Amino acid sequence: MTDYPLLPTSLVGSYAQPDWLIDRARLNERLPPRVLLNALWRVEDNALAEAQNDATVIALEDQHRAGVDIVTDGEMRRESYSNRFANALDGVDIDQPGEAVDRTGKTVPVPRVVGDICRRTAVEAPFIDFIKQHTDKLVKITLPGPFTMAQQAQNDYYPDEGSMAMAYAAAVNEEMLDLFAAGADIVQLDEPYVQARPQAARDYAVEAIDRAVQGASGPTVLHVCFGYGKHVADKPNGYSFLGELDACQADEVSIECAQPRLKMELLEELPNKKIHVGVLDLRDTEVESVELIAERIRAALEVMPAERMVVAPDCGMKYLPRPVAFGKLQNMVAARNLVRDELA
Repeated sequence: MTDYPLLPTSLVGSYAQPDWLIDRARLNERLPPRVLLNALWRVEDNALAEAQNDATVIALEDQHRAGVDIVTDGEMRRESYSNRFANALDGVDIDQPGEAVDRTGKTVPVPRVVGDICRRTAVEAPFIDFIKQHTDKLVKITLPGPFTMAQQAQNDYYPDEGSMAMAYAAAVNEEMLDLFAAGADIVQLDEPYVQARPQAARDYAVEAIDRAVQGASGPTVLHVCFGYGKHVADKPNGYSFLGELDACQADEVSIECAQPRLKMELLEELPNKKIHVGVLDLRDTEVESVELIAERIRAALEVMPAERMVVAPDCGMKYLPRPVAFGKLQNMVAARNLVRDELA
């Protein structure tokens, strides 16, 4: 297993994409798209791959400059955290999408499942070598979780959503194994919908998550949240599906705590997990002070040992202006350093 320093810092997944890469005005209009939305890119198709490479290097360099311990590719190649992988699978009709209700109650276009879900080819694993050429830090790669993808699809094929989720889990598992084989150090599954749909989650989420991480050769993380701060203003200070995740096979759990002002005693519901504690409020476009972030870290340490804590933003930083995202990361690392010195 990967060795972490005490109180390591990490991105959750996404970082602010450059304005020259993505149409931020259109991006900000809505929740992340479930279907492909190529119109978001501001670069022509014949130059897009190179532009995404350049943006990935920028995201890595910002994390290096901020002093982040566990880096990601910033998800620079993605229109959203889920649609790139979900729409690359066989069994999905991307030309005639379906509809589903998102977590805000709005009906939106989603992938329509019309056949056996299976992975056609590796989606993120081919880029690990490029990422490793530009960093000597631990690299974490994120994938959409099987439960969430099942909730974000129209099922026109499987007998029930649980069966569909297990098919998604097998596809995710193939990609995860390829990611580790290619050199990824940590793989994270994003499962925000276990919070949004707790009853369905109790029926089959843990089983699907366990299938997705089966045979992983490195640490696996499960990220749970209430949605991007940009789009969700009012968040409860407790989770409707959290303690159940202590029984899943993922090694670590990542949760947002800052914006919802989470009751920190809820961290005690995950006694067997390393916890990525969100200490950056991503709805707040002001850069929090080092002392405020340090207070949030200290509050978590009142209920859990430092050896089980990873310091992180609440969620992905996709919707923040890049200067704000960098400032928050920089102060997060400084706050961690302050608290770690206090523990010495």
